[in-house]
Amino acid sequence: MNPNYILALDQGTTSSRAILFDAEGQMVSMAQKEFKQHFPHNGWVEHDAMEIWESQFEVAQQVLHQQGITPGQLAGI
Repeated sequence: MNPNYILALDQGTTSSRAILFDAEGQMVSMAQKEFKQHFPHNGWVEHDAMEIWESQFEVAQQVLHQQGITPGQLAGI
């Protein structure tokens, strides 16, 4: 199979996102997952790095699965 897709990953303050684009640059799939924010003190916010990593991995897998795409079909991330 020719690599015909681009996987874009976006890490925000409250969620992780993955968007899959085809060879023409059209969005073909998107997934988003929110994660917990921790407020140890007034005005502070912290995040669990492992939870961020796991949420990115999950949304990446989800967009590939939604379209039946294998990692070998990705031209880049």
